[in-house]
Formats: sequence, structure tokens, C-alpha cells
Amino acid sequence: MYERKIINDPVFGFINIPKGLLYDVVSHPIMQRLTRIKQLGLSSFVYPGAQHTRFQHSLGAFYLMSEAITSLTTKGNFIFDSEAEAVQAAILMHDIGHGPFSHVLENTLAKGMKHEAISLMLMERMNRDLKGQLSLAIQIFKDEYPKKFLHQLISSQLDMDRLDYLRRDSFYTGVSEGNIGSARIIKMLNVKDDHLVVESKGIYSIENFLMARRLMYWQVYLHKTSVAAEKMLVSVLRRAKELAESGVELFVSPALRYFLYNSISSNDFYENPNCLENYIKLDDNDIWTALKVWSEHSDMILSTLSRGLIERSLFKVEIVNHAISDNERENALQNISNQMNISVREAEYFYFFDSIGKDMYSKEDDSIEIMYKDGITKDIAEASDMLNISLLSKKVKKYYVCSIRL
Repeated sequence: MYERKIINDPVFGFINIPKGLLYDVVSHPIMQRLTRIKQLGLSSFVYPGAQHTRFQHSLGAFYLMSEAITSLTTKGNFIFDSEAEAVQAAILMHDIGHGPFSHVLENTLAKGMKHEAISLMLMERMNRDLKGQLSLAIQIFKDEYPKKFLHQLISSQLDMDRLDYLRRDSFYTGVSEGNIGSARIIKMLNVKDDHLVVESKGIYSIENFLMARRLMYWQVYLHKTSVAAEKMLVSVLRRAKELAESGVELFVSPALRYFLYNSISSNDFYENPNCLENYIKLDDNDIWTALKVWSEHSDMILSTLSRGLIERSLFKVEIVNHAISDNERENALQNISNQMNISVREAEYFYFFDSIGKDMYSKEDDSIEIMYKDGITKDIAEASDMLNISLLSKKVKKYYVCSIRL
């Protein structure tokens, strides 16, 4: 009898996980860690409903991958059962390298180490645990497999990762404009010359997808309040790291202690097994538990920043249309220094100037090809009659000033 695990997902309904390799991947402790990491990090400060996890996102991407495989095979694109299982396993694991609050740790405690590289290391680790059954999945994930379109299903402009997170994040934030027709897009996918293409009937769904992606980035992912909260968290961890390096004893979980009290570089992940072991044990709970205790710490900088996050007393953010001059920055830091009775160097924990840049579609990166009935293909920017689509390839840059409310 064919056994399976059925999961009820609020976005897609029932998701079937067949017993065997795919069920073993879902059940693995490294995958289960994602149940303790929120998909949208600190965005719940803006959208209280955004409480979903990276594990839920991974299951959704798996569901869409299963739908894509079924759709492509019905159109005559031959995919072996072993390839289907491998690409499903790969999409399940695509986010396992994420730390708590997305890229925060990359900027503070594990500098120079990107989550994509950690994902690959953890895949290799799971592959050893599962006696080599994930070798093909890893090969596809690394784009080393002859059928290139399988990798595109995992990582491209129209991968199952993006199709799920846009739909899911729209659902949980309540930003309905970000909702996309993922089922329609998948039905319109095809393969030509080993490259994913979209049949011309699906052009309007792709236009909607690109516009929805733009809206979700500026309204959700790069929302100024989320940016302020993330900057505060980076400041907290930087201060905690500075105190740890000077010998101050901080309340912290063993896993977080490893990264606070040691200088960690990308080489450590490859050369020191303890590094990856401690990383696996890190999740959002380590950070929140530390923040609750640090909010009452004797160090004014650490406690002020921690309490601000716990009580949602966030930095103010001002969007500006130009880069801040050195003189403007020095004046702002001096003002914070005077009012908080701290040094100018310490005032830097409470003031940021930065920029956000995002282009929603890059033809050079990985184009979206529209295929017509005669087999001719055109890039979406050329095929679309919407002026906005061609403008999406233009990089948008916004400047912002982020500082404590005095």
C-alpha cells in the first residue's frame, strides 16, 4: 500500500508527502529547525499576521514543485521518477541555511558567510545521514545536472520558491495586491531547448507576477518599519559582541554564545565542525530570549536597544532623496551623544544612513521567455505591451536615515 503524510496548508490545502526519502527530508531535525524561524523575520511589527515559518514556505514550494512536474510531464517533457523526487527534495531543502531573522547574522555574528553556502553544507550533512540518497538533489541544486530546466524550477525568475513566498506572504500579511496566480503560471510553463519558457497564453499572469513582486518588496519586505527593526537588531548583536569580546558575561543560549564569544569567519564553517553544529541549534527563540534578559542589563546601550525591540519602541525612519553628507552625519551623531550622554562612537549604535536598491526583473540575470505557437520566444520585457514591465528592469534606489527617537 502506498503510504503518505498529509499536511493541511492554509494557502494550498492538503499537501501530500510520500513516505520514503521525501518524508525523511521533512522529518529531519535540520528541516524541523525551520519551524522555529519566521519567514518574514521582523515584518510582524508591521503586519501582525506575518507569523508563518520557513518550514511552511518550504512545504508550499514543495507543493508547487509537485504541480510543476505534473504539468510539464503532461506536455511531453520527460522527467524520470528519480529526477522528480530529487528536485522535490532540493526545493524542500533550499532554505535550510537561513539563520534567525534572515540576513541579520550574516551582518553581525558570522560575517562573510552567506546562507546559500550554509544551505549547501547542511544538504551535504543530511545526505550523509540519509546514506547518499540526496546526491542527485544536490547535483540539481548546484546546477550540475544535464537537465538545466530542473535547476530553474528551484532557482530562477520563475522558481517555485518565489511563486510560493509571494502567494504565502501576501496571504499572511493581508496585502492582497501581492496575490499571484501561481496555479495559472505553472500550467503555462513549458520547456524549450532545455530552458523554462512560458506559453504566450500566460503573458498576463507573468505581468501580474512581476508587478505583484514589486509591490510586495516595497510594501512588505523593504517596509521602512521592518528596516528600522532589523537595524536595531543588528545594533543589539553588535553591542553584545563588543561586550562579549571585552569579557562581559552575558545571559545567552549555548548556541548563541558560540557566535558571540568567538570570532567566526566563513573559513570556520568549513574547518571547524563545532561551527555548523552550533548554527544548527540557532533559531528565533535564542535571540528573543536574550533580548528579554538584556533589556534589563546594566549596559545602557544594550538594554535600550533590547527594550526597544521587546516593547516595539523602534527607531524612526526618514526616506530621503539624496545621500547624507559627512557633516550631516556628524551633526546627528553629536546630537545623540549630547542628549543620551554617551560618546560619539557609542551614538553610532543609534544612527544609520543606508540605501536600498532593488531591480525587480533582470534580463541578464535570468530572463523570462515567452513562447509563441510558432516556437518563437521573446523576453517578457519585449513581449509585454505594458510599459511598466520594461521599467521593472530599472534599478530603484532609495536612501533612508534611521535613528533613535529622542
